[in-house]
Amino acid sequence: MPSHAPDEDPERTRRFRDAALPYLDDVYTLARYLLRDQSDAEDAVQECYLRALKHFDSYRGAAMKPWLFSILRNVCHAEFARRVNSPVSTIDDSAGQADDVAPIWHETQASPEAQLLQRRDATAIRRLVDALAEPFRETLVLREIQNLSYREIAEIVGAPVGTVMSRLARARAMLRAAWMAEEEHSK
Repeated sequence: MPSHAPDEDPERTRRFRDAALPYLDDVYTLARYLLRDQSDAEDAVQECYLRALKHFDSYRGAAMKPWLFSILRNVCHAEFARRVNSPVSTIDDSAGQADDVAPIWHETQASPEAQLLQRRDATAIRRLVDALAEPFRETLVLREIQNLSYREIAEIVGAPVGTVMSRLARARAMLRAAWMAEEEHSK
């Protein structure tokens, strides 16, 4: 039987694909929030999956998603360090594309007015989350969008659970205050 290099073993590749690909959208979502740029997020996700495949044999964790998020976080922080003085795009760059398409599971059509308000609110929330400082934005996205536990977030960011809880509470408070200020301003 011929020996395969680790990256050429079809069974290993299949196991990795089965374990990691279900989280591709979640990893990309986190990358978009961390890097604030579609192209950079795509590159980071690709690098994350390449690193995960390379180290798949040493992976012993019970949950693949937090492991992938940890790798992605390292990739994104390396990217932050590389482009310290580069301008950052906002997440709203593609807001008009995906928001116009109704999800396949959407059964009833909302009125045009309701759709407009939903898009406006979603865009405002994305913008407000994007404006949060990095540790608060990261913690909020991991908890509220990715539905990770405090313990999983703590493992990913390398901080105590109490710090995660504090960051999340502060992020929610900052988001609430920014939302209220925006609502007051729009009256």
